[in-house]
Amino acid sequence: MTRDEGRPAPPDGLVIVDKPAGWTSHDVVARMRRLAGTRRVGHAGTLDPMATGVLVLGIEKATRLLGHLALTRKVYDATIRLGQTTVTDDAEGEVTAAASTERLADADVLAAVGPLTGEIMQVPSSVSAIKVNGVRSYARVRSGDEVKLAARPVTVYEFTVHQIRRAKAQTDVIDLDVTVACSSGTYIRALARDLGAALGVGGHLTALRRTQVGPYGLAQAHTLDELAEVAAQAQPLPVLSLAAAAAVAFPRYDVDGEQAKTIAHGGFLPSPGLGEGPIAVFGPDGAFLALVEERGERAKPIAVFV
Repeated sequence: MTRDEGRPAPPDGLVIVDKPAGWTSHDVVARMRRLAGTRRVGHAGTLDPMATGVLVLGIEKATRLLGHLALTRKVYDATIRLGQTTVTDDAEGEVTAAASTERLADADVLAAVGPLTGEIMQVPSSVSAIKVNGVRSYARVRSGDEVKLAARPVTVYEFTVHQIRRAKAQTDVIDLDVTVACSSGTYIRALARDLGAALGVGGHLTALRRTQVGPYGLAQAHTLDELAEVAAQAQPLPVLSLAAAAAVAFPRYDVDGEQAKTIAHGGFLPSPGLGEGPIAVFGPDGAFLALVEERGERAKPIAVFV
């Protein structure tokens, strides 16, 4: 891919996008490749086409950060409809079963949320992107296969019900406005499905907006139209630099000149005692050098950026 004459060279860093409804995460990546003039663009964590909100994109060297950012805590605002089950566990699938919710009191709904909070075993939605024998689960479902995925451990840090709405036009459904904070790999569609199942009426997701991925939130996000306007004016894209991105996402480890040379060549450093997970290493000039993980008394490089 070639850049238009006069367009700035693609920067190394993150762009936080407010994904619109109807776009796949791949659609957003493809658009950013055109706007940035480079094929080296990726994303940290897929959003369904129905969903909107924070999608973290990496450009050039920052694509190497994405796998580590994808493992972080995420926050969603969602609407769950009780009383209807769909084939996709969200509003994009056809309704396969319905049950009256008239007998459910608000207290019943709130009580059922408790067991879906904390460390739980969750069966992902059958229309997820998980591969089964090399084929995406959603592709198998669309071809008519019955897919049963294995339960996996996830953590739901927060599952707060803000409002319980009993729709006047549809007396047999209840809509819940909720906020969910969870670990990577948690399916909000599956939470909606399981909440409905626990109450005996079925449930599915009707709206989903991701508001936070790790330290990055909607306050830092840009719409695609805003980014397109910046690119059209041949101005630099609003990119969070590698150093700034690493500084807010990971524990910081500042090293001296000799240690900076060691890590630049893939060598081990003394363990800083900052705990598990990636640690961002910065040189004496403030430059971001690498991500490391502690291994006993030594810190092993897992990605070097110099």
